[in-house]
Amino acid sequence: MRVFITGGTGLIGSAVVAELLDNGHTVLALARSDASAQAMEAAGAESLRGALAVLDTLRAGAAQSDGVIHLAFGHDFSSPDAVAKSVVEEGAALAALGEELLGSGRPLVTVSGTPAVPGRASTEADPLMIEGPVGGRGRTVTSILGLASRGVRSTAVRLPRTVHNQGTGGFAGLLTDIARRTGVSGYPGDGAQRWPAVHALDAAVLFRLALEQAEAGTSWHAVADEGDQVRDIATVIGRRLGLPVEPAPAETYGPLGPIFAGDQPSSSAYTRQALGWEPKHPGLLEDLENIQP
Repeated sequence: MRVFITGGTGLIGSAVVAELLDNGHTVLALARSDASAQAMEAAGAESLRGALAVLDTLRAGAAQSDGVIHLAFGHDFSSPDAVAKSVVEEGAALAALGEELLGSGRPLVTVSGTPAVPGRASTEADPLMIEGPVGGRGRTVTSILGLASRGVRSTAVRLPRTVHNQGTGGFAGLLTDIARRTGVSGYPGDGAQRWPAVHALDAAVLFRLALEQAEAGTSWHAVADEGDQVRDIATVIGRRLGLPVEPAPAETYGPLGPIFAGDQPSSSAYTRQALGWEPKHPGLLEDLENIQP
């Protein structure tokens, strides 16, 4: 299958590109710079120069491919306006990709976060969050899944709060960055809230399986660790960096403060059973031991 991918040079995207190539697919990757294009070509993919905001380029990439995986998203979490801008940009990009694939039966694999459900681990059957700082992403993905009735094999891989590799990535990576900056490995509240996690290489396998096998309109959970307590995450970070571990006010985490403070464990039992996905790489707490002081 010839696959058009956005976000192919990121932590997750680079793993997905390698997984696709290793399993006999060819890859056309959106590249917003010469450096990104060179990285994709060095990995064995073709590159298509353009940015997520250039909708004609996205349509061209989708038109010449057998399927699409969308991963690109702005990672400026410095203010609510910056987050909102990234959400709007992604929504327009996905709408363009979906329009190009209408009636074709080709797969469109997009990404969202696992939802939070009070009192229990969320499952694939739970609806996405459509309110809050990134609620617009949930509304966009719900719309894309609705294209299943219009001839698009649309599906969503829901990623946990931390997708990691070699001690970096995701919300745990943000905690590490904040700890380096502030000199304290902090956590919001009492730290008992739980965050799900997955290794990037395991997530990449699920993206490939969804591309190859998933039925239209379905959602899947890329969850290996159902929920590590944030206090435990901060403890490993503090030990690796030689910093004190203590509570921090929610405003420390900017617009993501409410999400950071929430308890949000998640299950992938159905995904494992239905698609035969089985995580094999280190869990988050073990992988955080790779943080360099």
